[in-house]
This record gives sequence, structure tokens and C-alpha cells, in this order.
Amino acid sequence: MLRTPVGEKRLHILEWLKDPTAHFPPQRHGDLVEDGVTADAVARKLGVSRSVAETHLGLLADIGLLRTRRVRRRTHYRRDEMRIAEVARMFEKGW
Repeated sequence: MLRTPVGEKRLHILEWLKDPTAHFPPQRHGDLVEDGVTADAVARKLGVSRSVAETHLGLLADIGLLRTRRVRRRTHYRRDEMRIAEVARMFEKGW
């Protein structure tokens, strides 16, 4: 699922969210590390529309790799490190 052609974009998103302050400019509302990054910021970085970014982010959130938090009227996304480590262990075991 993460290795499909568009999965490359999802892998980029996961990589960028490891260190959001290095990859995204400060946001007006919400802390990049504590609250996460908005779909608008991800869309700009990917060079796609917000709806496309939301689709990628939503998929990653649905499978538990990202956590969401509402700040004002925007959803912010950040990595769920425990879930990512759990998935990595499953792949290492030949899942």
C-alpha cells in the first residue's frame, strides 16, 4: 500500500513529518511539532491541491501512521511514532 506510485508521496510526507520544523515554515496557528502540519502546508510542499494532500494524509491517518488534532478550524497531522515502530516490526518479521 505504501509502495504504490502515489505511495512515494506518502513516504515523503512521513519523512518530512519526522522533523516538521526542517521541512515546513512556521504556521499561524499551532505548533509544528506538538500539533502537526496542516494539509495546506503539505499540499504546497508536494505541489498538489489541498484535496489531494488531504487524501494522502487521510489514508495515513486511517491506517494509524498519523494522528490528527484540530486547531481552530484546521486539522493538523503528525506522526504516530509508536504505530510506525509497530508496523516496521511487522515488516521486519516478514508480515
